[in-house]
This record gives sequence, C-alpha cells and structure tokens, in this order.
Amino acid sequence: MSEKRKWVPEIVYEDYEDSLSGGLPFIQVPLGKEMPDVIFMLGSEETGEYEPDMNGDEQPIVEMSVHQYANMKYLQEALSTEIYDLIRQALGLLPLDEAREKGREKAENLLNK
Repeated sequence: MSEKRKWVPEIVYEDYEDSLSGGLPFIQVPLGKEMPDVIFMLGSEETGEYEPDMNGDEQPIVEMSVHQYANMKYLQEALSTEIYDLIRQALGLLPLDEAREKGREKAENLLNK
C-alpha cells in the first residue's frame, strides 16, 4: 500500500444536485495524497430492543459492525480482467466491457435526442 494512500478521508455531502458532484458524496484529496485503497465505515443497526438511558428514558439498542469498501480503480490495476470481472459480478455489476458498451449506448441515445 502506498504511503500516499494512507490517510483518513472526510466524506462530504452536498445538499443539492446542481453541483459539481451532482449530489454524490465526495472526498477532497489533499495535495500529495491519493484516494485511499480501502475505506472502513461503521454500520449502525437498531436491534428492536430498548434499554433505559441515565434519565430512565427508553433508548434503542444498536449494534455496530465494521464494513470496508475497496477502491475499484486499484483492484482493476492489480488484477486480471477475468478476476476483476468476477469481483464486479459479485457486487451486482456487469463485467467491465458490457458496462462500457451499455454506457456508450446510453450516451448515444442522449446525444441523439
């Protein structure tokens, strides 16, 4: 793992869609750094059970779980096409060549309207 990729990112959200990010969350990469290889996030889920807080008020019990998200660009650079496509398919994505072709078709349809 490159040292340039070892840093703690901040995920930023914009409240509006008419923006540079189009409403997608983004990470501002500092000068001299690269996007991280993997991002770790905690997921919080309510169990459906409750317990009293310090004031005696019922509060939902939550379970926390760690999730990791890999940078697909780095996987694509490091893996064979066949293995990369298997990972894409395991994530519910089309193999890369099929996805690119569908993207081209959609772009052509938009341009021809």
